[in-house]
Amino acid sequence: MSVVKSTLSETDLKTVGDALRGALVDLVDLALVAKQVHWNVVGPRFRSVHLQLDEVVDTARQHSDIVAERASAIGVTPDGRAATVAAQSAIGAVPEGWIKDGDAVRTLVDALGAVIGRMRERIEVTADPDPVSQDLLIGLTADLEKHAWMFQAESA
Repeated sequence: MSVVKSTLSETDLKTVGDALRGALVDLVDLALVAKQVHWNVVGPRFRSVHLQLDEVVDTARQHSDIVAERASAIGVTPDGRAATVAAQSAIGAVPEGWIKDGDAVRTLVDALGAVIGRMRERIEVTADPDPVSQDLLIGLTADLEKHAWMFQAESA
């Protein structure tokens, strides 16, 4: 039962709702992964990588709230619970313990790549049923791709 009436058909609501819920899961996990690496990064590039990781966390947190509120606005309950994130995220596990700066950069490049790939799929499936949600996903993907570019440049 939804207390919010959607203007989308049931079929479109399912498609868009799944896309937004998946985006939320990936963004919540990206923020957690980036923060975990942030706390454990070591090496000569510690400071620059440490600060860059917080920028990813800020972006992921900001967009996760926007995505969750869009889901709510169309009548889909957002689900960012730890168990849901753990079960559905596309991001691989972060190694335990200290993480060398080069490994930290590779970890973020991989995490961002996994999330961006799924976001691009979501952009495609939301084009017809809900261009408003698609636009939101396009904007957040652009921000994630900027972070991916910066981390890739860091490892060149």
